[in-house]
Amino acid sequence: MTPIDADPQSLSLPELRALRGELQHQDDVVSYVRRVAQARLDLVRAEQNRRQVGDDVPLSEELSGILGSHLTGGPPRPPRPADDFSDHPLAAELEQLCEDAGGTDVEGLDDDELAAFGARLHDFEQARSGERRELFGRIDALSAELVRRYREGEADVDGLLADDDG
Repeated sequence: MTPIDADPQSLSLPELRALRGELQHQDDVVSYVRRVAQARLDLVRAEQNRRQVGDDVPLSEELSGILGSHLTGGPPRPPRPADDFSDHPLAAELEQLCEDAGGTDVEGLDDDELAAFGARLHDFEQARSGERRELFGRIDALSAELVRRYREGEADVDGLLADDDG
């Protein structure tokens, strides 16, 4: 397997494509888990706000709007096959974080538990954001090398269609 931090210029064209595809897959996973964490954090914040203003409307009435904005929204990205990442270790880590905090019922948490849960979710989400920035930088470097090879004739343009599979 090609090391993730390998110099793009040192990689063969198949290695370059494979590594970029693997990193795009990793980004898909991290992005999915990050959106789930953001949605859960928004639930915590909505519950904190509900308590602060003394709102008697149950949080469940806001649930679809909160979850929908993170799980289906976001900036448009190039279409890639949608996979189910719910069994991925990163998703399991988030699930465990939520279970440890008792976060399946945010309305049942006291104020201190809710604040602690929100802080843990925030830290988790920030770590995923950092991972995504690193992945974007690496994917961009690999893509730039692919473009350079095509532009300078080092790669066969007929092979360009193979890049769309990654």
